[in-house]
Amino acid sequence: MSYRRKLPKYLAFLFLSVVLGADLPILPVIAQTTIQSSIGKGVTFTCNDSETTIKNKNGPRVSFGQTNIYIGYQQVSSLNKDPRIISFQNGVKKWCRSDYETTNDDGTGYGLIWDGGNVLYGVFSSTGSQPGNDFRRFATGRWLNSYGSGGGAKVAIIAKINPENGSVYYATFLTAKKANDGKTNSLVVTGLSWNGINLTVNADSWWTPRRANTNPMTCSGSSPYKYTGIFTGDLTKVNSASAVNCS
Repeated sequence: MSYRRKLPKYLAFLFLSVVLGADLPILPVIAQTTIQSSIGKGVTFTCNDSETTIKNKNGPRVSFGQTNIYIGYQQVSSLNKDPRIISFQNGVKKWCRSDYETTNDDGTGYGLIWDGGNVLYGVFSSTGSQPGNDFRRFATGRWLNSYGSGGGAKVAIIAKINPENGSVYYATFLTAKKANDGKTNSLVVTGLSWNGINLTVNADSWWTPRRANTNPMTCSGSSPYKYTGIFTGDLTKVNSASAVNCS
């Protein structure tokens, strides 16, 4: 008998809850869409290091949910660094790549931008072309496909990376160009942003920055110059390029 007396009250409460719920606006479920970017000094680690060890070095990293991606380098000899990038999920290594550049070029990784989905770009450095595997094999048909002439000047490489396994889809070199002899000059990336279509790269460029057509700008004053290049997402083209005190 007690159950019969309580049942109508329960049904009434349930009905009222449904009615009240029907009057409320239905809010969409919004996924995390904040794009994360991290540019900084490259730190050294190996593919066998724990996440705690790498994290404590405070190098560039991007994180979504339980996934953290770190970029840096490994000192493979007294005169040579090679870039490294590693992903952890729930503290467990998911993948690590040590095969992007394995030449005598003194390369590092020092920047990342990730939308939490399929769009992940890494920033690397190069000091010249050496025999063997380097980023040139990913840069065919892109804005700049090589370091260029000369050597010693530190330049940048932008690479689009598969966040599931670290494979490079494609890459472009980003360098300055000396107007007097055409040799490559230094450029260091200082910032990245992504609008869903284009990748904006901010950099410090030494004499002289490149125009969108890759030719050197005409500049006044001393370098480095504050440079901005807006790349298409596939890194084949620069839609616009500008630099302070340059044209």
